[in-house]
Amino acid sequence: MKKASLKIILAMLLFTSSVVLQAQNHNNHNNNNHNNNNAGSWRILGTMQATHNGDHDALEITGPHDSYRKLKIKVRNSPVNIQRMVVRYEDGKPEEINTRNEIPKDGESRVIDLQGGKRRLKAIDFWYDTKGFLNGKAELTILGMK
Repeated sequence: MKKASLKIILAMLLFTSSVVLQAQNHNNHNNNNHNNNNAGSWRILGTMQATHNGDHDALEITGPHDSYRKLKIKVRNSPVNIQRMVVRYEDGKPEEINTRNEIPKDGESRVIDLQGGKRRLKAIDFWYDTKGFLNGKAELTILGMK
């Protein structure tokens, strides 16, 4: 009787361990989707802190200068109201993006289609105001899709 109980307990432990490992692998896969370089997937272009007293910041795009056709912004820690956004391309031409929307804490913007299809980005300028002083600085993560 004791051997049967021990076998059942061991089987339950093995099963529980495998479920936990599968859940961790699933979470790691989902968290890494933003660093995928495949066409049609989102890639992190950069992260910046939106201060409560700041109203304009620029994000210089570094790393591989791939071409992108879409952008979106994820916000953490505090809501932010993006009033204006200008995308500067490597060929020197800027594109003003009509944003004027508030992105809630832990929310994201709409998908922004860039004019002219795939374009090589140089920098993105943001004009904004933040809310929720008690929540700290808003962290903006800018994502691009090839």
